[in-house]
Amino acid sequence: MLRPRVFEVFREVDHILHGGDVGAADLLIELRALAPVTAVYGNTDGLELRAKLPQVAEIELDGFPIVVTHGDQFGTPNPAKLHEAFPHAEIIIFGHSHRPLLELVDKTVTVMNPGGAGAPRFGMPPSVGILELEPGIPPRGRIVVLD
Repeated sequence: MLRPRVFEVFREVDHILHGGDVGAADLLIELRALAPVTAVYGNTDGLELRAKLPQVAEIELDGFPIVVTHGDQFGTPNPAKLHEAFPHAEIIIFGHSHRPLLELVDKTVTVMNPGGAGAPRFGMPPSVGILELEPGIPPRGRIVVLD
């Protein structure tokens, strides 16, 4: 079940990218009611979600090649490892650590971990990420804490 604040924050989004640890297929139904969803499975997701979702998803939005991955296949994912694994991507969304991160790699690649919108983990409050994309303009991103 989505936190009510997620509905507010995602009210005007055009697309939702989910970096895994979805938890339940019903969550994807709730998200799809807000916008189209590109999601991958995470290391805590069960067989049902693993059968429905890929480990890595590639999509293009507003001219930006984007990779979505949970990142656990890299051990401890970090922006440099992810950029090396997906050199063609201009935006990389990942999960796994549940720690919010927004970083520019090689001055051109935006790497984001939106944190986690579920229960607080590792002393971090729940959060999501927002990316604003316009063709020809570098992506603008921010982490939104879900109070």
